[in-house]
Amino acid sequence: MTTTASAPHDHTTRVAVCAYDRLTPDLGVAALVGDTQVAIFRLADGTVHAVQNLCPFSGAYVLSRGITGSKGDVPTIASPIYKQVFSLLTGECLVTMDKEPKPGLSTTLEVFAVDVEDGVVHITPPPPA
Repeated sequence: MTTTASAPHDHTTRVAVCAYDRLTPDLGVAALVGDTQVAIFRLADGTVHAVQNLCPFSGAYVLSRGITGSKGDVPTIASPIYKQVFSLLTGECLVTMDKEPKPGLSTTLEVFAVDVEDGVVHITPPPPA
């Protein structure tokens, strides 16, 4: 499922992205929030997390197709291309698989604030660059 949500002009306002019950536990979806591709994950415990969809190691917008898991108590997403593992809480790359990110890209993913209200998932877009 890919969802498009138009971001309001005020970047502190959250954006309704999709219905919570449309998200399949442990699988990701991609959403376009303004001009930013976001990967959204509903985990088995019911929590919802959102990070940038761009994998900094491959340069491809594929993280929504990654494999969810955990490292200790930290929920994670593994990139489907080179298998780097990222924290869904902080965006930190926990396992680099001995690779470097593409030039100009950080090893840390951007993490987006997510909340669910009345069965609808909302994401707070990043401030303008």
